[in-house]
Amino acid sequence: MSESREPDAFARLRAFVASDRPRTETTVTEIPSPSRIAPHSLALAADVSGAVHGIDSDLGTGRFIALYDPEEPDGWDGAFRIVTFAQAPLEPEIGVDEFVADVTWSWLVDALAAHGATYDHASGTATKIISRGYGDLAAQGDGAQLELRASWTPRDEDLTAHVRAWEDIVAMLAGLPPTSDGVTLLAPRRTARD
Repeated sequence: MSESREPDAFARLRAFVASDRPRTETTVTEIPSPSRIAPHSLALAADVSGAVHGIDSDLGTGRFIALYDPEEPDGWDGAFRIVTFAQAPLEPEIGVDEFVADVTWSWLVDALAAHGATYDHASGTATKIISRGYGDLAAQGDGAQLELRASWTPRDEDLTAHVRAWEDIVAMLAGLPPTSDGVTLLAPRRTARD
């Protein structure tokens, strides 16, 4: 890998994270980023309800990693690549809904469009996890969780629209309404597992 300077887009992301954002229900902080995937990376964590990073929220949490490689690796089709993760607990009856994963992916696509985040080469998974406690954990009862992992290549160097969309997804998985027009919350509020 050739040496290159960190892209200006990362400084704009840091300024955005330090500013007052419209999504007050989430706390977004910069966290250590991976160092071996690309010459430059910037990682963010979001936790719903003001939880401090390092202690994942019971309502929802997520990670956003912006990667930069001026050599444009195969499959990226650009110098930047965004990798995201979001998860939240669900009501067990929502977790068994056969369409909840499809709806989750559509929320991501709609949020990116609503915030004007242009991109190509999107890929990812939406996973629903159903669990039941046994033995000493039997008192927890049934639980469900929804997890979204996605990556895409942004088409411009202003990555703040992508962060806004991701932050909306983290909050929406926790049952909060979107902040932008064009994204509709379809499922009822989720609660943490007892």
